[in-house]
Amino acid sequence: MASVFTKIINRELPGRFVYEDDEVVAFLTIEPMTPGHTLVVPRAEVDKWQDLEPAALNSVMAVAQKIGKAVCASFDADRAGVIIAGHEVPHLHVHVFPAYGLADYGFAHVDRNPSPESLDEAQAKIRAALAELG
Repeated sequence: MASVFTKIINRELPGRFVYEDDEVVAFLTIEPMTPGHTLVVPRAEVDKWQDLEPAALNSVMAVAQKIGKAVCASFDADRAGVIIAGHEVPHLHVHVFPAYGLADYGFAHVDRNPSPESLDEAQAKIRAALAELG
């Protein structure tokens, strides 16, 4: 059975995409730790990061780095946090988010009900920053 992320990638479920290529997509999470929290996901349905082929993992991390630069620029953050947790969906995903301090690195305080407008705004900001970064 396809993961929820595969369904988002295949446009069977809605997603706010900020990046996509032949191997990797990036879309906003619906429960952000900070505004701009983005998930970087391989198109290949692989559960654990350590099971992904090294070249594909390099592609995922290269996109995560681009997204990290974009969220820092978009949300005036000194750093971008990166977490690979993987317990909530059995499809590799890298969490990339604007980080202002260590308190931002945790799932206990996510926004479980962000407004659609705030997600749309975050998507637009990240896309603009990616376009500016090239």
